[in-house]
Amino acid sequence: MALSIVRVILYVRDIARVADFYQRHFEMRALPTNKNDWLELVSDGGGCTIALHQASVAQKSGAAVKIVFGVVDIRGFKKKQEEAGLKFGAIHEADGFQFANAKDPAGNSIQISSRGLT
Repeated sequence: MALSIVRVILYVRDIARVADFYQRHFEMRALPTNKNDWLELVSDGGGCTIALHQASVAQKSGAAVKIVFGVVDIRGFKKKQEEAGLKFGAIHEADGFQFANAKDPAGNSIQISSRGLT
């Protein structure tokens, strides 16, 4: 039986704010729902979805997780997103690929990486 990762769930305090971030900077779109405490985002490029779930008062937002987005042109993508308000750290080079890190509004770690794409 072949398994695949289909969804990453992020527990966040402000679903609308975090959804707007992923829609604006990573061109994800929301799947239709009639729930107020859950929103699932999908990418036209495929891969797993990102589900935003309302964090309880006791849950920590921005836990130990990193979402990696595959990007061929790291410098170009970083520049475009920084012009739109998303600040990345330095671009790093390792074993023939580049990557840069940032955080979403809930404090979750995100990365853009050309690993396996170049």
